[in-house]
Amino acid sequence: MKKVSKTNNPAIDSSELIIAMDELEKEKGIKKELLLEAIEQALVTAYKRNFDSAENVKITMDKATGEIHVYAEKDVVEKPEDVENSRLQICLEDARKINKKLEVGDKAEIEQVPKNFGRIAAQTAKQVIVQKIREESRNFLFDEFNERKGEIVSGIVQKADGGIVVLDLGKLEGIMPVKEQIPTEKYRVNDKIRAYILDVERGIKGAPQVIVSRAHNDFVRKLFELEIPEIYEGLIEIKGVSRDPGNRCKVAVYSQNENIDPVGSCVGQKGIRIQNIINELHGEKIDVIEWSEDPAIYISAALLPAEVMAVDVKPEEKFAQVIVRDDQLSLAIGKSGQNARLAARLTNWKIDIKSESQFREMLANLNENAEIEGSEEQEENSNEE
Repeated sequence: MKKVSKTNNPAIDSSELIIAMDELEKEKGIKKELLLEAIEQALVTAYKRNFDSAENVKITMDKATGEIHVYAEKDVVEKPEDVENSRLQICLEDARKINKKLEVGDKAEIEQVPKNFGRIAAQTAKQVIVQKIREESRNFLFDEFNERKGEIVSGIVQKADGGIVVLDLGKLEGIMPVKEQIPTEKYRVNDKIRAYILDVERGIKGAPQVIVSRAHNDFVRKLFELEIPEIYEGLIEIKGVSRDPGNRCKVAVYSQNENIDPVGSCVGQKGIRIQNIINELHGEKIDVIEWSEDPAIYISAALLPAEVMAVDVKPEEKFAQVIVRDDQLSLAIGKSGQNARLAARLTNWKIDIKSESQFREMLANLNENAEIEGSEEQEENSNEE
């Protein structure tokens, strides 16, 4: 099927639009071809709406000059009596008055020069360009912050009313849901705080929405990377983080280099390095422990500051029985079970803690029960004889 256009009488000169599109392509990276395509589609809609047209309309914009042409597309039929709808069809005889090469089945493109369409076209093109700039800006910001997921950002608190906290991140807003806030912290408008970029989502009308957190384990992980050069450089590895946000945190660190003390490096001389992180977390206590591939050693370290006497592990169940001195039991368990709970999360082991006297009592009961069972067995054997 051939398409033949009559291209006489240029309709509208929109060279200023072309200049604007060229500048947008250079400055914002918005492709000129995409803008032209979007404008042409929008002009078709605008034409039909403003001129109450039921015709098949095609509108083109010259990418070099900006000239806009409007065409009514009609199917070529053989005879005048074959024309069922003059808006959509044209007979071959009339079609050949436009172009002698047209045949039945071709599309005849008949140029229209509607009055006042220049004003409508300019307004429509402007709206499309503004919309495209808005969309591209949103896409650019989404991509920029999506690539920054897992980073720490600084922001100014814009809203803090007991629900979500809204931060001004400069180019857009950051949202900190209640579950991502540290329960012991109070946020006030105009406070400058740091937070961890947890996720980037598409909000209303496609606007990017940055979800930030101060309660996430990785917020502490990133703070360690910022404060301890050996971690940033990869000489020390963070093996695990376990937090009760605002109260206590346990961080397991490890170095393959035997000459590096991973715990000492993180704490710093006179505790200055770790104190910077504690200050950022407004007093959250941090236990830095050395990771070990030996689960018994690792679990013992994870229960610090309590001193552990013995650890009996059952690897197939990932279960550990821990024995501590009587005066260390409350320290090992912690207030409301916090220390034991954080140690279990850090190691991914189930941990049962008993004091020395509890363990001795348990052994005594086991021995007593074993003796009773043995006596009963002997008695049954005697009766059988």
